[in-house]
Amino acid sequence: MLSHLFSREMPQEPASGAVDTRTSNVVQADTNELIQLRLAARNLTLDSSKPARSVLAGAHRSRFRGRGMDYLESRGYQPGDDIRNMDWRVTARSGHPHVKVYEEERERPVVSLVDLSPGMFFATRGAFKSVVAARAAALIGWATVRHGDRCGALLFNGGHHELRPMGGQRGVLRLIRALVPATDPSRGMVLTHNDDNHLNGALERLRRVARPGSLVFILSDFYAINNDTHRHLKELRKHNDVVACQIFDVLETEPPPPGRYPVTNGEQTSILDVSQREQRERYARYFAHHHHAVRELMQQCAIPLLRISTTDNVADSLRNGLANSGRAVTPAVGESAA
Repeated sequence: MLSHLFSREMPQEPASGAVDTRTSNVVQADTNELIQLRLAARNLTLDSSKPARSVLAGAHRSRFRGRGMDYLESRGYQPGDDIRNMDWRVTARSGHPHVKVYEEERERPVVSLVDLSPGMFFATRGAFKSVVAARAAALIGWATVRHGDRCGALLFNGGHHELRPMGGQRGVLRLIRALVPATDPSRGMVLTHNDDNHLNGALERLRRVARPGSLVFILSDFYAINNDTHRHLKELRKHNDVVACQIFDVLETEPPPPGRYPVTNGEQTSILDVSQREQRERYARYFAHHHHAVRELMQQCAIPLLRISTTDNVADSLRNGLANSGRAVTPAVGESAA
């Protein structure tokens, strides 16, 4: 797992779409920037464009749950009923007038699970993965309240900061106030260095925040997944719609230039040696295996998988990923879609 920070700057070319460090804090989330993302969220819809396959018995297909009017049943026409709700098919079959009855859905809670473990405080280009996760969470929050739903979150970086879903602008501003200090590297890297099961613990606690019928976004690099993760995700998926957002750095898709690089996790220092071809191939295989494991896990749990790079425009990545999320889980780098 490459969750370490390089102790000397790596040779690199400016990446296309990289965040401009002159105008944005790429190490810690910035309050003003997260508030300004409100404008970028105007064209962001959190509904799937295609039905997503369910993991429940029968594998029925259903759209993301949302606000609106759902068809409940048809009943006989009564004086005063709106003729625009006439059920003409049932009327034709029965020979008696029937109308459709609709049920109004409640506000949908949208909850973001934000991974701020040590490995998220890393990037070789663009912004730290923790900052990208904060931007994504803020965008999701703004899009949520814009559609009249309630915004909540669970932040974990050693401790768990639970934010119960709240409607209106106050809900997003509360989230932003929690994200900024939580993305401080001096705090996040110390808190969870020895906690290997933080993701599973957070998923278990998430059920206290995300009530049945919620839309849940999981923002992480997913290096902590194991067999228990599958169980937690399936339990969560039974009663909620879930979207996974895998945040990655370019160094996790291809080896760095040949060389020997000092690396540190803040407490220990080691050497990343990729000077030989065999070492670079082993490096590439490791990360290809990780991406494949994440992809397979989400497919097994019927969870759409979006991928966001540390150099991406987060709003564009979310918008494009959600537009395709109902069709298939996007392939990992170096893989082809099944």
